[in-house]
Amino acid sequence: MQEVQEKISVNDQGLRERKRVETHARIQAEGMRLFLDRGFEATTLDEVAQAADVSRRTLLNYFGSKEEIVFSAKAGFPQMVADAIAARPADEPLLDMVENAFVDLAQQPQSEETKAVAILIHGTPSLRAGDQAKYEQVERLLAEALAARKGLASDDIACRVVAGTAVSIMKLSLDAWLAHPDAPPETFGRAAFAALRRAAG
Repeated sequence: MQEVQEKISVNDQGLRERKRVETHARIQAEGMRLFLDRGFEATTLDEVAQAADVSRRTLLNYFGSKEEIVFSAKAGFPQMVADAIAARPADEPLLDMVENAFVDLAQQPQSEETKAVAILIHGTPSLRAGDQAKYEQVERLLAEALAARKGLASDDIACRVVAGTAVSIMKLSLDAWLAHPDAPPETFGRAAFAALRRAAG
Protein backbone atom coordinates (compact mmCIF):
# COMPACT_ATOMS: atom_id res chain seq x y z
CA MET A 1 0.00 0.00 0.00
CA GLN A 2 2.80 2.40 0.91
CA GLU A 3 4.53 1.55 -2.38
CA VAL A 4 1.37 2.47 -4.30
CA GLN A 5 1.03 5.76 -2.43
CA GLU A 6 4.65 6.63 -3.13
CA LYS A 7 4.13 5.87 -6.82
CA ILE A 8 1.04 8.11 -6.92
CA SER A 9 2.97 10.86 -5.15
CA VAL A 10 5.79 10.67 -7.72
CA ASN A 11 3.26 10.73 -10.55
CA ASP A 12 1.56 13.77 -9.01
CA GLN A 13 4.88 15.57 -8.74
CA GLY A 14 5.65 14.76 -12.37
CA LEU A 15 2.26 16.06 -13.48
CA ARG A 16 2.64 19.28 -11.48
CA GLU A 17 6.10 19.88 -12.92
CA ARG A 18 4.85 19.23 -16.47
CA LYS A 19 1.97 21.67 -15.96
CA ARG A 20 4.37 24.24 -14.52
CA VAL A 21 6.67 23.96 -17.54
CA GLU A 22 3.72 24.15 -19.93
CA THR A 23 2.32 27.25 -18.18
CA HIS A 24 5.73 28.95 -18.21
CA ALA A 25 6.12 28.24 -21.93
CA ARG A 26 2.59 29.44 -22.74
CA ILE A 27 3.02 32.74 -20.88
CA GLN A 28 6.39 33.30 -22.54
CA ALA A 29 5.05 32.49 -26.02
CA GLU A 30 1.96 34.68 -25.69
CA GLY A 31 3.95 37.52 -24.14
CA MET A 32 6.49 37.52 -26.95
CA ARG A 33 3.74 37.32 -29.56
CA LEU A 34 2.02 40.38 -28.13
CA PHE A 35 5.26 42.33 -27.65
CA LEU A 36 6.28 41.71 -31.26
CA ASP A 37 2.81 42.42 -32.64
CA ARG A 38 1.84 45.45 -30.56
CA GLY A 39 5.12 46.72 -29.13
CA PHE A 40 6.63 46.16 -25.70
CA GLU A 41 5.49 49.39 -24.05
CA ALA A 42 1.98 49.14 -25.49
CA THR A 43 1.36 45.67 -24.05
CA THR A 44 0.28 45.21 -20.43
CA LEU A 45 0.81 42.27 -18.12
CA ASP A 46 -2.96 41.88 -17.88
CA GLU A 47 -3.14 41.44 -21.65
CA VAL A 48 -0.41 38.83 -21.55
CA ALA A 49 -2.20 36.98 -18.74
CA GLN A 50 -5.47 37.03 -20.67
CA ALA A 51 -3.80 35.74 -23.84
CA ALA A 52 -2.10 32.95 -21.87
CA ASP A 53 -5.39 32.08 -20.12
CA VAL A 54 -3.98 32.60 -16.63
CA SER A 55 -4.65 35.08 -13.87
CA ARG A 56 -2.35 38.07 -13.34
CA ARG A 57 -1.35 36.52 -10.01
CA THR A 58 -0.37 33.27 -11.71
CA LEU A 59 1.63 35.17 -14.31
CA LEU A 60 3.53 37.02 -11.58
CA ASN A 61 4.39 33.70 -9.96
CA TYR A 62 6.36 32.89 -13.12
CA PHE A 63 7.55 36.31 -14.27
CA GLY A 64 7.99 39.38 -12.10
CA SER A 65 7.78 41.82 -15.00
CA LYS A 66 7.37 42.18 -18.74
CA GLU A 67 11.15 42.47 -19.03
CA GLU A 68 11.58 39.05 -17.44
CA ILE A 69 9.36 37.50 -20.10
CA VAL A 70 11.55 38.90 -22.87
CA PHE A 71 14.84 37.94 -21.25
CA SER A 72 13.61 34.44 -20.49
CA ALA A 73 13.44 33.90 -24.26
CA LYS A 74 17.24 34.36 -24.33
CA ALA A 75 18.04 32.58 -21.08
CA GLY A 76 19.99 29.82 -22.81
CA PHE A 77 22.34 32.11 -24.72
CA PRO A 78 25.20 32.30 -22.16
CA GLN A 79 25.37 28.51 -22.06
CA MET A 80 25.36 28.39 -25.86
CA VAL A 81 28.47 30.58 -25.85
CA ALA A 82 30.17 28.32 -23.29
CA ASP A 83 29.27 25.23 -25.33
CA ALA A 84 30.68 26.83 -28.50
CA ILE A 85 33.99 27.39 -26.69
CA ALA A 86 34.02 23.79 -25.45
CA ALA A 87 33.66 22.60 -29.05
CA ARG A 88 36.77 24.47 -30.26
CA PRO A 89 40.21 22.78 -30.51
CA ALA A 90 42.05 23.16 -27.20
CA ASP A 91 45.28 24.23 -28.91
CA GLU A 92 43.79 27.36 -30.52
CA PRO A 93 45.14 30.67 -29.19
CA LEU A 94 42.63 32.30 -26.84
CA LEU A 95 41.64 35.11 -29.18
CA ASP A 96 41.24 32.76 -32.15
CA MET A 97 39.24 30.37 -30.00
CA VAL A 98 36.69 32.97 -28.95
CA GLU A 99 36.49 34.55 -32.41
CA ASN A 100 35.89 31.21 -34.11
CA ALA A 101 33.35 30.20 -31.46
CA PHE A 102 31.42 33.42 -32.07
CA VAL A 103 31.51 32.83 -35.82
CA ASP A 104 30.24 29.27 -35.27
CA LEU A 105 27.29 30.71 -33.33
CA ALA A 106 26.63 33.48 -35.85
CA GLN A 107 26.52 30.99 -38.71
CA GLN A 108 23.82 28.89 -37.08
CA PRO A 109 20.40 29.37 -38.71
CA GLN A 110 18.54 32.25 -37.05
CA SER A 111 14.76 32.22 -36.91
CA GLU A 112 12.78 35.32 -37.79
CA GLU A 113 11.60 35.47 -34.19
CA THR A 114 15.20 35.53 -32.92
CA LYS A 115 15.92 38.50 -35.16
CA ALA A 116 12.68 40.18 -34.12
CA VAL A 117 13.52 39.77 -30.42
CA ALA A 118 16.96 41.30 -30.99
CA ILE A 119 15.35 44.27 -32.75
CA LEU A 120 12.76 44.61 -29.97
CA ILE A 121 15.44 44.73 -27.26
CA HIS A 122 17.63 47.09 -29.26
CA GLY A 123 14.77 49.50 -29.84
CA THR A 124 13.34 49.52 -26.29
CA PRO A 125 15.37 51.56 -23.75
CA SER A 126 14.17 49.63 -20.69
CA LEU A 127 15.09 46.33 -22.34
CA ARG A 128 18.47 47.58 -23.54
CA ALA A 129 19.35 48.55 -19.97
CA GLY A 130 18.32 45.18 -18.58
CA ASP A 131 20.14 43.36 -21.34
CA GLN A 132 23.47 44.37 -19.79
CA ALA A 133 22.94 41.77 -17.06
CA LYS A 134 22.87 39.09 -19.75
CA TYR A 135 26.20 40.26 -21.11
CA GLU A 136 27.73 40.15 -17.63
CA GLN A 137 26.66 36.52 -17.35
CA VAL A 138 28.01 35.77 -20.84
CA GLU A 139 31.36 37.32 -19.92
CA ARG A 140 31.63 35.28 -16.71
CA LEU A 141 30.72 31.98 -18.37
CA LEU A 142 32.93 32.76 -21.36
CA ALA A 143 35.97 33.36 -19.15
CA GLU A 144 35.29 30.14 -17.25
CA ALA A 145 34.80 28.16 -20.49
CA LEU A 146 38.05 29.50 -21.95
CA ALA A 147 39.93 28.60 -18.77
CA ALA A 148 38.42 25.12 -18.70
CA ARG A 149 39.27 24.52 -22.36
CA LYS A 150 42.86 25.60 -21.75
CA GLY A 151 43.19 23.76 -18.43
CA LEU A 152 43.79 27.01 -16.55
CA ALA A 153 42.47 28.38 -13.26
CA SER A 154 38.90 29.63 -13.51
CA ASP A 155 40.00 33.17 -12.65
CA ASP A 156 42.92 33.25 -15.12
CA ILE A 157 43.56 36.90 -16.01
CA ALA A 158 44.19 36.28 -19.72
CA CYS A 159 40.88 34.43 -20.04
CA ARG A 160 39.05 37.20 -18.22
CA VAL A 161 40.60 39.91 -20.41
CA VAL A 162 39.79 38.03 -23.63
CA ALA A 163 36.24 37.34 -22.42
CA GLY A 164 35.61 40.99 -21.55
CA THR A 165 37.01 42.16 -24.89
CA ALA A 166 35.05 39.54 -26.81
CA VAL A 167 31.76 40.50 -25.17
CA SER A 168 32.37 44.15 -26.11
CA ILE A 169 32.94 43.00 -29.68
CA MET A 170 29.75 40.95 -29.51
CA LYS A 171 27.72 44.02 -28.52
CA LEU A 172 29.30 46.17 -31.23
CA SER A 173 28.71 43.46 -33.82
CA LEU A 174 25.06 43.09 -32.83
CA ASP A 175 24.53 46.84 -33.20
CA ALA A 176 26.21 46.78 -36.61
CA TRP A 177 24.18 43.77 -37.76
CA LEU A 178 20.89 45.37 -36.69
CA ALA A 179 21.85 48.45 -38.73
CA HIS A 180 22.69 46.25 -41.76
CA PRO A 181 20.55 43.12 -41.33
CA ASP A 182 21.09 41.86 -44.87
CA ALA A 183 24.81 41.24 -44.26
CA PRO A 184 25.96 37.91 -42.77
CA PRO A 185 26.14 38.38 -38.97
CA GLU A 186 29.68 37.01 -38.73
CA THR A 187 30.97 39.77 -41.05
CA PHE A 188 30.93 42.36 -38.29
CA GLY A 189 32.56 40.10 -35.71
CA ARG A 190 35.39 39.20 -38.08
CA ALA A 191 35.98 42.88 -38.87
CA ALA A 192 36.00 43.81 -35.18
CA PHE A 193 38.50 41.10 -34.25
CA ALA A 194 40.71 42.14 -37.18
CA ALA A 195 40.62 45.74 -35.97
CA LEU A 196 41.58 44.60 -32.47
CA ARG A 197 44.59 42.69 -33.79
CA ARG A 198 45.72 45.70 -35.83
CA ALA A 199 45.42 47.96 -32.80
CA ALA A 200 47.33 45.51 -30.61
CA GLY A 201 50.05 45.06 -33.23
